[in-house]
Amino acid sequence: MFIFKNANEGNISYIRKLLFFHWPLAILILATGAFGILMLYSVAGGSMLPWAEPQLIRFIVGFGAMIIIGFIHIDFWRSLTIPAYIGSILLLIAVMFYGEGAGAQRWIDLKIIRLQPSEIMKVTLIMALALYYSLIPISRKSSPLWLIPPLALIFLPTFLVFSQPDLGTSLLILISGFAVMFLAGVNIWYFIAGAFAGIGLVSAVFLSRNTSWQLLTDYQMGRIDVYLNPSLDPLGAGYHITQSKIALGSGGLSGRGFMQGTQSQLDFLPEKHTDFIFTTLAEEFGYFGSLGLLIIYALMIIFCLLSAAKNQYNFGALLTSGLAVMFFLYFFINMAMVMGLAPVVGVPLPLISWGGSAMLVLLGAFGLIQSAHVHQPRG
Repeated sequence: MFIFKNANEGNISYIRKLLFFHWPLAILILATGAFGILMLYSVAGGSMLPWAEPQLIRFIVGFGAMIIIGFIHIDFWRSLTIPAYIGSILLLIAVMFYGEGAGAQRWIDLKIIRLQPSEIMKVTLIMALALYYSLIPISRKSSPLWLIPPLALIFLPTFLVFSQPDLGTSLLILISGFAVMFLAGVNIWYFIAGAFAGIGLVSAVFLSRNTSWQLLTDYQMGRIDVYLNPSLDPLGAGYHITQSKIALGSGGLSGRGFMQGTQSQLDFLPEKHTDFIFTTLAEEFGYFGSLGLLIIYALMIIFCLLSAAKNQYNFGALLTSGLAVMFFLYFFINMAMVMGLAPVVGVPLPLISWGGSAMLVLLGAFGLIQSAHVHQPRG
């Protein structure tokens, strides 16, 4: 875990900011985004439309925003933490009444973009927790009374997102929040107790089935059933994961070649441009291509954690490490999902999958990481 002291920094010139900018991380983000556009071009049968061209435009806008955010002092973003968190909560409430989506109320149609408030919530929650733990003394971080505010900050958006119902994103928010608490120095025994509570909750989910107090919707329970045994409904709910496993296996070590995948090109693979795009990648580029993407992701996380470890400014360090954990959960859950190691929960592959809100918010999060890195105290 990280233990930091508070520190402030005076203004630095734009030239020095350019020098301090984390260019290796930016280059990896560029490479991943370019690879994602290449995959969207492939799944469209060799066309920039309907996915690759809009994704390219969004990526250029998001990458530019990342640079601008990185150049603005981290204290400015720190000052926006509380209104950003409150605004995200209000958007989550609004999506319950005005939201739309496939099987769940997840988006608000703003005409120019369909906004997914839960994506924004992932970042603003980490900002709020980083602010809270940067303000309280180390001696109070594990005090039961002082655990109430961060738990409230975590459980409120988790409940709102779960109610949409969006199980995958609610789990991502919950785990990200607990990760920030752990990194802030909260006693590990709380997390051990929480793990046992989680086991009890999972048991309660199964015991509640077909009762008046069933905890999950039939739609969500069906996804768990298919995860445990896809053959229960091979042409229905189990079709996604069955075709995904076929695509993963057919790629072999070196893959079938760019745009040569049978599962994606012949439309056997559902959601090939969003949640299941990793299977398209694995089929066309094989084990080596998949491993290459994993290495890029791992390097991005390592760069973020090294930056956090060197940062003596509490807020910036916790924000960076928390966002790094969030990024890890993104691709870990997605890859586990498409390989049949986790239920299908609708979590996109970061910077690769088609999507507006997810990509723009993630690039904004990397902008915050850059801001913390550029403006960290230096001797």
